[in-house]
Amino acid sequence: MHEWVSFEDDDGDTYVFDITFLVSNWTCIFGAGCEGVLDGPAGELVQGCCSYGAHFSGEDDVKRVTKYIKRLDADDWQFKKESKQLGGPITTNEDGDTVSRLVDDACIFLNRPEFPGGPGCALHRAALRHGERPLDWKPDVCWQLPLRLDDHTDENGFHTFTLREWKRRDWGEGGPEFHWWCTDDDAAFRDRKPVWKTLRDEIREMVGDDMYDNLVRYVKARPKQSETFLAHPAVRRRS
Repeated sequence: MHEWVSFEDDDGDTYVFDITFLVSNWTCIFGAGCEGVLDGPAGELVQGCCSYGAHFSGEDDVKRVTKYIKRLDADDWQFKKESKQLGGPITTNEDGDTVSRLVDDACIFLNRPEFPGGPGCALHRAALRHGERPLDWKPDVCWQLPLRLDDHTDENGFHTFTLREWKRRDWGEGGPEFHWWCTDDDAAFRDRKPVWKTLRDEIREMVGDDMYDNLVRYVKARPKQSETFLAHPAVRRRS
């Protein structure tokens, strides 16, 4: 069984929430058991879901991230010098999509294990160093994962927004070829808090404060026995 709940706003738009995932104890295990998204196990590369770079969601996304790129220094970013030599870290691919460049078979913003500051996103690292939120610095797709907000508009112009977990299919044709994906593995379901708490800022940014508050009220009003973590399908399959 998969649990969903929906709320309607004052404009007649509907917001649907994937309660099964949001009440689970999923957490990002980058560098702590994540095997990456290549076609074979590659945990030792510590690339996480950064192997293919970031696809920007639009012009506003590019402008926002570009502003923060200017604040990166060599202590934050392993490939700062290479970025300048290549003409910048953002480019257009053969399909016409605006993307981050790839260097050594992964995103140019991804610091590798040999980097003195350790592996991980340079933008994420710099945001924390400045005491700011990584979600403000990173491309939309990067800070939203593993959440996804689908938008369907009906013939009358009303929207249905669905906030759910990001599944393999959302990666397109390559998704089924991944050796591993975090929301499929119970190893990633080990936090002490549920997703609706740990990803509070991300959810608020995606659906707004009012809808997040509706979600919280719903979760807190659920039967007392449901205060424990909801068994996510990735966990149930292995129980």
